[in-house]
Amino acid sequence: MGRTENNSATYLATGNPCLDFFFHVVPDTPASELVSRLVLAWDHDALTALKLICNLRGVRGTGKSEKEGFYTAALWLHENHPKTLACNMKAIAEFGYFKDMLEILYRLLEGAEIRKSEKAEWDEIKEAKHGFKRKFKVNKETARSTRLQKTVSKARKALERYNRDPDYRLLHDCVSDVFAELLRADMEFYNAGELYKIGLASKWCPTLDSSYDKSTLMCESVARKVFPREEFAEYQDVEEAHYAYRVRERLRKEVLVPLHKALELPEVYICANKWDQLPYKRVASVSMKTYKKLFYKHDKERFEEYLDKVKSGKSTIAAGALLPHEIIRSLGDGTGPEVAELQWKRMVDDLAKKGKLRNCMAICDVSASMTGTPMEVSVALGLLISELSEEPWKGKLITFSTSPEFHEIGGDSLLSKTSFIRMMDWDGNTDFQKVFDRILEVAVRGSLGEEQMIKTLFVFSDMEFDQASTSRSWETDYQVILRKFRKKGFQKVPQIVFWNLRNSKATPVPSTQEGVALLSGFSKNLVTLFLEVDGILNPDAVMQQAISGEEYQKLVVID
Repeated sequence: MGRTENNSATYLATGNPCLDFFFHVVPDTPASELVSRLVLAWDHDALTALKLICNLRGVRGTGKSEKEGFYTAALWLHENHPKTLACNMKAIAEFGYFKDMLEILYRLLEGAEIRKSEKAEWDEIKEAKHGFKRKFKVNKETARSTRLQKTVSKARKALERYNRDPDYRLLHDCVSDVFAELLRADMEFYNAGELYKIGLASKWCPTLDSSYDKSTLMCESVARKVFPREEFAEYQDVEEAHYAYRVRERLRKEVLVPLHKALELPEVYICANKWDQLPYKRVASVSMKTYKKLFYKHDKERFEEYLDKVKSGKSTIAAGALLPHEIIRSLGDGTGPEVAELQWKRMVDDLAKKGKLRNCMAICDVSASMTGTPMEVSVALGLLISELSEEPWKGKLITFSTSPEFHEIGGDSLLSKTSFIRMMDWDGNTDFQKVFDRILEVAVRGSLGEEQMIKTLFVFSDMEFDQASTSRSWETDYQVILRKFRKKGFQKVPQIVFWNLRNSKATPVPSTQEGVALLSGFSKNLVTLFLEVDGILNPDAVMQQAISGEEYQKLVVID
């Protein structure tokens, strides 16, 4: 046992290292702490730990869409269990994007912190350009020479690592195997006219001299496997260097280019400056977020016409890979609220089709300790729960601070709803007991029966609750809640989903506590675990349900 930052009694662990990893690892968890928790989880149950690593990355299903934590875990996996990482690469890639395979190789070659240093370097360059707008000039010849030196250096480093390190070589070969296998299958679909079966391997496969190819030399590795010398007579007597050149060019011309066109990737139209032909309905959610400024700039009339069709139900817009708070944040990115409004509606509609949240309500922590992204996520997920809930709780939520209150969210658009939420009581400490006292007051005053009482409470917080007002100094908050509800005549105590949004050691309940779930992260995907759910929650059981999908059954521990 221990204390929260606000002196409330709390557990410091659940009793299950895998559940501790599942509950405590969030986007702001330091890499060293993530690794420490991962080591304990792996020692406890290696296969479950492997599944939880993939759950971190999962963009679809019940994943958390947390790529940085996933990359940290993947690098640890390569260092400690290289065969497990390499031999599961195809299955692992399905949780996120095929690009993840390349990013892992890149970080192994350039260092775990390479992206942070690259960002810092780029920020310095932008600042220098901004400060010397009129005088900032670059010697083009010097810049070209520097780039060439860097390219040669990276290629040598990749080749040296491949020849020296058998674990890296195995991983590199497994990645190229995945790309080659999928590209050959996609070309069969393409040639058979079954374009709807074509996957996204071609989108992420490195082309010659692309950023990832310069660092990993992956393009040639894939090309050699798509067009192996022994299967093509024209390469039998060709010199090695010429063979490598010919298959790289053939991969680009005969595989990647036609597959890109078949997929109708926006990049194809953007690079060709064919804005008037771009099929907006085919633009993925993340690509829409990335390119919408360009769409407004180069094809405003057609793009706005497309958005109007989406509003009227005559077309669709993708939202699957976006996090709720990212959509809300994009309301203020300077392009207007239209895209964000439509993507939010699509996200809510997609989740609603999977089931309803019966007698559910969200409690949003907006206390000072949540300042920044955790507070944005708390508001976004709270709003999402309110829109998915059925009456009489639909459109309502609670903020808990000094004086927690029920709020019926005002407004008829995403912009107006978020503005309303931001104007609610944001100050004060996190007094968890007052929240449940308020729920009991409303229930007693409204003479609510057991069937009308809130069934599930989603608590979006950092778990740093205030000290409970009780003579039992080490009694946890949840035990106090149980006693209060039963004292008021409610035998069915609301089940509670503790959803952790900030790095913290506070643990509300142990792994065996019935009527409770322990979740974490910024993704809406885990909400699907509670749609149309019956039965009593349990932290261990909910975690196991989150990693029970078909995609998780493909994972195996080898070393």
